[in-house]
Amino acid sequence: MELPPDAIRAFVTDLSGRIQGDVRADAMTRALYATDGSMYQKMAVAVVLPKTDADVQATIETAIVHDLPILPRGGGSSLAGQTVSHAVVLDFSRYMNAILEVDAERGRVRVQPGLVLDRLTAELRPLGWMVGPDPASSSRATLGGMVGNNATGTHSIAYGNTIHHVRSLSGYLDDGSPFHFHPLSEEEWQSEAARPDRTGDLYRAVDALVEQQREVIIRDTSKHWRRNSGYRLEHLLGPPFATEYGHEDAGTRNMARILAGSEGTLAITTEIELDLVRRPAPVVLGVVHYHSMDASLRSAVTILGEQPSAIELFDGVAIRAARASKGFADKMAWVEGDPEAVLIVEFSGETMAELEAKLDALETRLAAAEEGYAVVRATTPAQVAQVWGVRKEGLGLIMGVKGVRKPIAFIEDASVPVEHLADYIAGLQALLDRHQTPAAIYAHASAGTLHVRPFIDTKTHAGLDTMEAIAIGSMELVRGFGGTVSSEHGDGQARSWLNQGLLGDELYQANRELKAIFDPSDRFNPGNIVEAPSMKADQRLGPDYTTLPILTEFDWSADGGFAGAVEMCNGNGACRKLESGVMCPSYMATREEEHTTRGRANALRMAMSGALGPDALTSERMYEVMDLCVACKGCKTECPSNVDMGRMKTEWLGTYYAKHGVSLRTRFFASAPAVARLTKGVRARFVNWVNRQPAARKAMEKTLGIAADRELPPFAPQPFTDWFATQTWRTDGPPVVIYADTFTNHNHPEIGQAAARFLHRAGYAVQVTTPDACCGRPQLSKGLVAQAKALAKQSIEKLMPYVDAGVPIVGLEPSCILTFRDEWKAMLPGDERVDRLASLSMLFEDFVAREAAAGRMDGVEWKPIGGVSRVLLHGHCHQKALAGTVGSMPALALPGYAVELIDSSCCGMAGSFGYEVEHQEVSKAMAEHRLLPAVRAAQ
Repeated sequence: MELPPDAIRAFVTDLSGRIQGDVRADAMTRALYATDGSMYQKMAVAVVLPKTDADVQATIETAIVHDLPILPRGGGSSLAGQTVSHAVVLDFSRYMNAILEVDAERGRVRVQPGLVLDRLTAELRPLGWMVGPDPASSSRATLGGMVGNNATGTHSIAYGNTIHHVRSLSGYLDDGSPFHFHPLSEEEWQSEAARPDRTGDLYRAVDALVEQQREVIIRDTSKHWRRNSGYRLEHLLGPPFATEYGHEDAGTRNMARILAGSEGTLAITTEIELDLVRRPAPVVLGVVHYHSMDASLRSAVTILGEQPSAIELFDGVAIRAARASKGFADKMAWVEGDPEAVLIVEFSGETMAELEAKLDALETRLAAAEEGYAVVRATTPAQVAQVWGVRKEGLGLIMGVKGVRKPIAFIEDASVPVEHLADYIAGLQALLDRHQTPAAIYAHASAGTLHVRPFIDTKTHAGLDTMEAIAIGSMELVRGFGGTVSSEHGDGQARSWLNQGLLGDELYQANRELKAIFDPSDRFNPGNIVEAPSMKADQRLGPDYTTLPILTEFDWSADGGFAGAVEMCNGNGACRKLESGVMCPSYMATREEEHTTRGRANALRMAMSGALGPDALTSERMYEVMDLCVACKGCKTECPSNVDMGRMKTEWLGTYYAKHGVSLRTRFFASAPAVARLTKGVRARFVNWVNRQPAARKAMEKTLGIAADRELPPFAPQPFTDWFATQTWRTDGPPVVIYADTFTNHNHPEIGQAAARFLHRAGYAVQVTTPDACCGRPQLSKGLVAQAKALAKQSIEKLMPYVDAGVPIVGLEPSCILTFRDEWKAMLPGDERVDRLASLSMLFEDFVAREAAAGRMDGVEWKPIGGVSRVLLHGHCHQKALAGTVGSMPALALPGYAVELIDSSCCGMAGSFGYEVEHQEVSKAMAEHRLLPAVRAAQ
C-alpha cells in the first residue's frame, strides 16, 4: 500500500537529524528496493542505510512514532520474497559490514549483519577456519541474511543450517530496546526471565509458550533435520533438536536460535557471533552421469554409503543451459555425453592417495549397484573449483531463459528424507505433467533437497492459478513424506501461506503466538511466516504488467524486444559480488544498489512499466542510475542470466538524447576517430603540446568537463598505417591482417609496429586494414547508435575482401575488434557478412596462442625480455567478457614467463569515463578495489 508523500517526508525529516547514516525516500531508490531475487515487487516506504547500532535503534523508534513497518535487508538475494515489503528498508550491506572480532583459538567470529560471506571466508582462510553453511550465493549473501533465512548449502550433510552455528545475536526489539541472546543455563535463563523490562517479559512469555505447547511442538515438528518452515520453537526444547550439528553448550538454551530463520519478523539483529568449523582437508570430486533423473535420485542413497561430504545434482536442463552460455561453455569439460542428470560427489581427505581410494570405492559401489554410466574425476584444485563454480551459478543459468514462461521459485526449497527423494520427485513430476508444466531441477541430493523450478507465465491469471495448484500439490506430497516446504531459502511470501496446512493448526497457532510475543504491533517484516498474503499477489511481472513502447536502434528480437531483455534480470544479485570478477565495477567502488546491473535493470523495467511516472525513463534521476555503468560487458558473461547492461545503456542513451540533446563533450569523445585521422605530423605535435599545458587542460575541464589532472592520449606524428606502408613485408607465408583501430593507429602506433614485426618474423605475410574502417566503438560508448551503425555499414565493405579471402583479422585493442562479434550483430541483423567477419576476427594473443598450439610457430625463437621471469596479466574488461584470457595466458607463457592473472575488475579508465571530471573519485576507487593493490603487492 502506497503511503501519502507527506507521511513519507515526515518520517524522513524526523529520522535524518538523528542518525549518521543515510535516509532516502525518492521514488527511484524506493523502486530499487522493491524487488529481490524472487518473483515479487513491493515499493519500499523509505530506505535507511545505517552506520551504527544507534542508527538502527533510532530508525525503530521513529518508525514507531509514524506507525511504519520495518524490513531488515542484506544482499536482497532472497528467493521467496522476504526481503521486499511496503516498509522502511534497513540496508545493512552499505556500511554495517565489518568483521568485529576473530577468535582463532576458540573458533568464533563476531560480525555485523551486512558482511558478505565470501569476504569473511577470505579473512578466515589463512587461519584454517570457515563458516560451515556455504550457500551458492556466497559472493553476495550477507551474514545477516544467512541468519534470517537459516541458510545452508552444498555441505549441509556435514554442517547443517546456520541455526546450528549461531552462538549469540545482539540487536533491538520491537520497542527499540536492546537485546543480547546467547547460551544460558537454566539458572541464567530464569534470571533473564526475572528482569523487570521488555527482555524479562520476552523470556517469561516464550518460556510459557514452549512449556504449554511442548507436546504439540514435539508431535508436529518435522523430524527431517533440514526443516526450515515456520519458527524454530523446537530449539528451545533441548536434545535432540537443539544439538543437531551444533556447538550448543550442554544444558543450555539459546534464544538466538529462535531468530535464525525468522526472516526479520521478530527482531532486528546488529551483531552476530558464530561458531566456526575447521576448513576441510583437500577435496576431490566424482561426477556421476545418469540417463534419467529418477536413476540419479535413487543412486544418492547408494552414494551416501561412501560418506561423501556433499552430493549435488545438476540436471540436463541446467547442463544444456551452461553449454549454451558464453560464460560457462568452456567450463563444461567435466560432462560427458548428454546426461539427464549428474551427481557431483565430493570427498575430503589428507592425502591424494586417500582421495583416489575414495573415488575408487565410489566407482566400485556404483558398478556393483549398476548405477551411473560414467564417473568423471576432478582431482586438482582448478578442476574442483571449475565444477563448483558452474554448480554455484546453475540457478541463474536456468533463470535467464527467454520467453514468457520463466522458471519460478515457489516450490524450489522443499526437502524430504533422502530415502524418499526419488518418490517425491516422481510424484511431483506427475503433478507437473498434469498441469503441462516443465521444470528445471538441481541442488542438494544428499540432503533430500531439490530446487525444482516450474516454468510459469506469471503475466496471466491462468499461469498464477497453475502455480498455486502446483504449490498446494507439492506441499501435500512433502507432508506425506515427512518433509518441509522450506529448507534453506526461507518461507517468504512464496511459502508462508502454506505453513498452516504444513504445520497443522496447533503448531501454526504456536507460531502466531511467538510472533505476537516478540512483535505485538506486527511491525517487523509483516506478512511473512505467519498471516501471509496470497502467493499470487504482488507479482513483479503479473497480469497487470505492461511496458511503454521504446524505439530501438539495436535488434532485440532474440530477447523478446528491449523490455524482454530488461526482464531477463531475475534479481539473483550476482552483480553485487565484491571479491572476484569484472561485473559492476561501479558497485564495487560505491556499494550502492543503483550501481549494480540489477539496480539498473530494475530502474529501466519500472520506468518502462510506468511505475515511476510518465517521464521517468528519460529523467535526470534515471541518468544518475545509468551514468556509472562503464559498459565493461562483465554482466554479459558473469551474470548467470547474461544480462547485457552495456548494450542496454547504449540503447537507453539514444532515448535520453532524443529528449535532452547530445552534449558537447559527448560529441567530442564520439568524434575521436575522425579527429585522430586529421591529427598527424606537425598538427599532432602541436595538439600534444597544447594538451600538456596546464592552462589548456583547465580550460578543457571548464568547457568540456575533462579532468585537468588526466592527460589525454597523445597523437602520433606518424600513424601506424603510414609507417607500415614505408616498410618491406614478406609476401610468402600464410596471410594475416592487422586491424588498424584508432587507438593503435593514431595514439600508440608502437604497439601495431611491434605486432607487425613479430608476425613478419614468425613467417606470416602481414597486411593492415585501411585506417578508416572504424568499428564505431566510440559512438557506441556514447549512445550514438545510428552513427555507429552507419560506420559499421561503411567499414564492413572495406573489410570484406579479407573475409572473402578467409584471412584472419587480428586486433590489438579488444573493445574494437570484439565489436565485430558483439554489437555489429545487433546493429546489422540478418547480414551474413557480419557472422563471417566475426568468425575470422580475434585478438592478437588468441591468434598467437592458436598458431603456436597448431605448430605453425615452431621456428620462432622465444625468449623473455630484460630478464623478467614473472608477468602479471590484467585482462581488458571486454576481452574477459567476450573472449576470455584463454589466449593471453599461453601466449605470454611461450617466451617462458610465469603468468599470473590478476582477478580484477575495471582499471577505472573505461574509454572516456576516467577522463570525465565528475567520475574521478569513482574511477580511482575502481582501480584501487583490487587491481592496484595486486600490482603494488607484486613489486
